[in-house]
Amino acid sequence: MASFDSLGLIPQLLTAVQKKGYKAPTPIQAKAIPSILSGRDVIGGAQTGTGKTAAFVLPILQQLFQNRTKERAPRALILAPTRELAAQVERFVVDYGKGLGVYSCAIYGGVKMGPQVSLLRRGVGIVVATPGRLLDHAQGGTIKLSSVETFVLDEADRMLDMGFMPDIRKIIALLPESRQNLLFSATYSDEIRRLSKKLLDDPEKIEVARRNMAAEQVRQIVHPVEQSRKRELLVELIESGDWNQVLIFARTRHGAEKLSRYLSKAGVDAVAIHGDKSQGQRTRALDRFKKGSVRVLVATDVASRGLDIRQLPRVVNYELPDVAEDYVHRIGRTGRAEEKGDAHSLVCKAERNKLAAVEELLGKKIERSEITGFEGESIEQGFSSQKGRTRQRSRSRSGRAAPRTRSKPERGTRSRPERGRRDSNRKRVESSRTTKEESESKVQRVRKKSKREFDIKKKTARGPKKARPGETQEARRERKPKWSTARKKAAKGKKVSQGSRVKRKAPR
Repeated sequence: MASFDSLGLIPQLLTAVQKKGYKAPTPIQAKAIPSILSGRDVIGGAQTGTGKTAAFVLPILQQLFQNRTKERAPRALILAPTRELAAQVERFVVDYGKGLGVYSCAIYGGVKMGPQVSLLRRGVGIVVATPGRLLDHAQGGTIKLSSVETFVLDEADRMLDMGFMPDIRKIIALLPESRQNLLFSATYSDEIRRLSKKLLDDPEKIEVARRNMAAEQVRQIVHPVEQSRKRELLVELIESGDWNQVLIFARTRHGAEKLSRYLSKAGVDAVAIHGDKSQGQRTRALDRFKKGSVRVLVATDVASRGLDIRQLPRVVNYELPDVAEDYVHRIGRTGRAEEKGDAHSLVCKAERNKLAAVEELLGKKIERSEITGFEGESIEQGFSSQKGRTRQRSRSRSGRAAPRTRSKPERGTRSRPERGRRDSNRKRVESSRTTKEESESKVQRVRKKSKREFDIKKKTARGPKKARPGETQEARRERKPKWSTARKKAAKGKKVSQGSRVKRKAPR
């Protein structure tokens, strides 16, 4: 088995790794660290919780330490999709880089830009950022990316899912052409391969596990339950199993907040983090959960890529995600660093298609476990001969569906009630026509009346008459109407505005 000493790391980093409690490198670390130190581009795919962050943080720190300069602009840029992941990676940089003199800062939204600007002005070697806030700093002139030597895309698949590709292209345009590019992802899809062809130059391809595979040390269990009884079952599992620390994933922000309040009323200490919370609220909630002040943390998928909680015993999928790949990242919050963990999923009948997509992605069927008192919900895929309430139409000899026909009674055989119904329908149509004509005539009368009143007002509201040829001023005053001062000013202003539009002739 390889050791950290054989990877070519400097003594300062080896000491930092030992203080963190790691004795042997993970497969992704053993393959990626030597390649990055040699200066090659790398594309790496590994399961969540296998040490991808340390695989690129350690060699970047060593390169910046060995090639120290007086440059105050950042020389390494790490892009992360979420605030939590950016803060987590920056903490790794701080922990491993103690005593090296390499400074770093995290740049993400949800907080004020002032403290970030002050850190950038002091000078940092490594910047960990989310794409949106980084572009804000670049457009404001508070950061220069022309000196970046190493560019890292962490969780690249999540970047694509969240629609960050246009921002990433803008950021790449600001970077120098000669640089080292590193691309790391938990899921290793075909889209990631296409991105690597455009971004990387003759990269070292490292794939230490089958793509989209969950960690083997995570035990996965599905609990069939009705949608209306999910909350009851969740409280039952927490209380009967004496769960002291559990991370619960909800599909929406509103659902996460609502579930957190329900658990608190049921006597289970719970907090929620989601996109509607400010960054300070999310950070405080995470700190309380890590310290053990609360038993339950309810989160949306925004936290599935940014939580690093050592020895987290279990994760619960209160609702299955819309994208099957997100299931792998959710359950990857437990079973980290070769620790064991449990992943429970509460699945109702309406989510069986999502469950089938997850099992197809994993390539295996997840274990089912019905809880006593909550049985009866069928979540297995079934196909019925008739879909919904649609009726089956008879088919012709050619195999095509025969056209729908209505049997008509013979002429003269129609019964009296049918004739009566037809007569009543005819009367109803005639009455509707008369009412429509009456309404139209009323509308026309109203329009004519309003038009007549408007014409009268227009005739009476005339301006002062002009003097006739040979007419004296006294005769004109007797002929013109008496105007108030306000009306005189209005007429004068109107006359000025009309005169300004007319093109005046040039004086001769």
